[in-house]
Amino acid sequence: MNQRLTSQIVKFSFSFLFCLGLLTPRFSHADSTAVAAAGAPAPAAAAAGGGDAVGGEAVFKANCKQCHAINDVVVGPALKDAHKRWPSKEKLAGFIKYPQKVIEGGNAYAKGLYDKYKQFMPNHDFLSDKDIDNVIAYVVKESENPTVAKDDKKIGPDTPEKGGDEGSGLLAPVIAILLVTLLVVIILLLVVINLVSKILSQKKEELNPDDIDQMDGSINWGTMFGHPLFKGVVAFIFVVMIGKVVFDQFYAIGIQQGYAPDQPIAFSHKLHAGMYEIDCNYCHTGVNKGKSATIPAANICMNCHNVIKTESPQIKKIWNAVENNQPIKWVRIHNLPDLAYFNHAQHVKVGGIECEKCHGPIKEMEVVQQHSPLTMGWCINCHRETVVKTEGNAYYDKMVEIHQANHGTNKLKVEDIGGLECSKCHY
Repeated sequence: MNQRLTSQIVKFSFSFLFCLGLLTPRFSHADSTAVAAAGAPAPAAAAAGGGDAVGGEAVFKANCKQCHAINDVVVGPALKDAHKRWPSKEKLAGFIKYPQKVIEGGNAYAKGLYDKYKQFMPNHDFLSDKDIDNVIAYVVKESENPTVAKDDKKIGPDTPEKGGDEGSGLLAPVIAILLVTLLVVIILLLVVINLVSKILSQKKEELNPDDIDQMDGSINWGTMFGHPLFKGVVAFIFVVMIGKVVFDQFYAIGIQQGYAPDQPIAFSHKLHAGMYEIDCNYCHTGVNKGKSATIPAANICMNCHNVIKTESPQIKKIWNAVENNQPIKWVRIHNLPDLAYFNHAQHVKVGGIECEKCHGPIKEMEVVQQHSPLTMGWCINCHRETVVKTEGNAYYDKMVEIHQANHGTNKLKVEDIGGLECSKCHY
């Protein structure tokens, strides 16, 4: 078979597949955009009584969801129609803030809850009156008009999970058609080339020497591999690869990306933060208040595990630590050098940065590992790209005004407010 024609087939096939690769993301993006637009939940309306159900949902997920659900008993009772079981909203709000005080004050309904569940709900006196009003509004809204969550939908062979199959509805037949077309074209080309080769072979005597050489020619691999240019290229590539490996190893000194040590108690973030959607703030109580997110105290674990899986060997380790007044020796995963200053509250509370921004897909981690490199360059790049959330914060009004006048945009990035100054992180 003519080698030049064969090479053309190979080139054509690769070109066709390359075009197919370019088309695939476009179809995928269009489908996923449509699904996202169709599946976006409508914002919840504010519940009656002055409370905001949308704000209440955030407070509920951060402080209540660990022990309560609307329709199911978790650690505590189901909350559906809980507002109807109290004589007034003020009484319910008082119980939320100081449950033990209300129980010991002789409230019959509160005492009945304690007798049934055999534990005191923690005080929620750190919540403002507005927060409690919002939580009650959320409970009212979910009791009367519950939100249908994606996870509540029945998932079966005919039901796509998280819109995955819906997004690929158009993409799959397009790819199949293109692949079949490519296969047919290749087969036709091979047939044509085979016929041409047979015809040329029969009339070989009529061809000039150059054409015959093209038909019968073959590659001399020994000559090619022995050529000084080939040897030089191979040697250059080898030196570059070795140099890159050495450079990467030196550059990675002190970087613990991927570090996932064994912990004294097998704790699964995938189970707690992922499946049960326990808010990070519930366990890491310092994340909105100070420099450190803090390691959860054993009593936080016991809020749930004094009644859940109490016979588990891992939970018994927590009980032993509590009874012996000994700390649990968790192994720190994310470490910064002493010369660097990082404040969680500044980033999470003020900056509104999500935990996943730095810690990666924490809700999918059975064993937590360091996801990001946490290098100086990584932090600086984030400060160059992150837009400051200035809306509703009067502190930034003058800065935004000046930035708008000088740069023609009201979008402040962290670097625009001193985020690249050395003293921000090195003091």
